Amino acid sequence: MADEHQGRDTWDELSASERTVAQYLASAPAEQLMFASAQELGTASGTSNATVVRALQRLGYAGLPALKRELAADFTSALAPEVRLQQRIAHVGRDLEDIWNDVFDETQERIDQCRRLTSADALKRAVEVLAEAREVFCYGVAACELAARHQALSLGRIGRIGRRARFVGETGFALADPLLTLGQGDAVVVFQPGRRLAELNVVVERARAVGARVVFVTDELGEVFEDRVDAVLTAPHTPTGNTNEALTGLVVADALVLALTTLDETRAVEHSHQLTALREQLLAQKEPRPRKT
Repeated sequence: MADEHQGRDTWDELSASERTVAQYLASAPAEQLMFASAQELGTASGTSNATVVRALQRLGYAGLPALKRELAADFTSALAPEVRLQQRIAHVGRDLEDIWNDVFDETQERIDQCRRLTSADALKRAVEVLAEAREVFCYGVAACELAARHQALSLGRIGRIGRRARFVGETGFALADPLLTLGQGDAVVVFQPGRRLAELNVVVERARAVGARVVFVTDELGEVFEDRVDAVLTAPHTPTGNTNEALTGLVVADALVLALTTLDETRAVEHSHQLTALREQLLAQKEPRPRKT
């Protein structure tokens, strides 16, 4: 483990079972920890999944995904992608029940950490930014595109935001065109877990220059951008690749939309009614016409 010194510094504060976990984590191979669930680590160390989580928090980690993310940084730089894939497949094996459980275990770990790491104050600030926005630009590229598109579509369906939300996914020179239309009173929701793309600085600085506000949904870039944006919401990304990168971003997007819906229930219900009516009209157009006899 990269943070063995943290274990030594806090050793006296650990319970006997937490020390057992710390000793196991320090001695286990990195690739074994990368793909293990909290339940598996509890069994391997002779403790429990709850003890594993508590021990990690005392050692300075937000949870098991945080430890895996740290391990993954060295893992990724040291091994080629095809080697990492081979090791992932080797760990999962061919047992369908194990595969099913591995995916659900990592999903649960990421969602639990997502719930725990975003404060109520940060969520409140983000909701205020979107509620007051003239138009919302939802920015995401590559794996983050799914969450950004989902956010834009969902915001467009509720009354408070209405049609004033759109997806932006351009990179390079092409990004200049949508940024040109960003103005005072607008808001930007950026979905980007860890990679510090050059475009992110341009998006944030453009927003600041024109008087727009920014909500950043990220995992590793919170400290980098927190002084330049209005709210940071934590969405842990996958340390193993077993679950979709956009998973926690989608959950955060849904929380924001639901919070905004409650601010103007009457208008939201009216928009929902209109949406349903339009869908019914569109479906009716596709019904086969009776043949003439």
